[in-house]
Amino acid sequence: MTPLSAFGLFAVTAMLVTYALEQRSSWFVLAFAVACALGSAYGFLQGAWPFGVVEAMWSVVAVRRWWYTQQEPEGYRRK
Repeated sequence: MTPLSAFGLFAVTAMLVTYALEQRSSWFVLAFAVACALGSAYGFLQGAWPFGVVEAMWSVVAVRRWWYTQQEPEGYRRK
């Protein structure tokens, strides 16, 4: 396994784990955004720029979701 493949495996695994845990804390939403950014970097590094672009967009969407959860009153979470 090359270092680039290991990085990609880490990024995608982090995306899966943080997505599964998003309901536990809004901080997992932010962690998902970071994992998407890592996935985007992996996509660009391996030459699959469409994957990199889509993952970058997912990262922006996740940061936006995290930002809005920080603005909600304490104890309130939309389902």
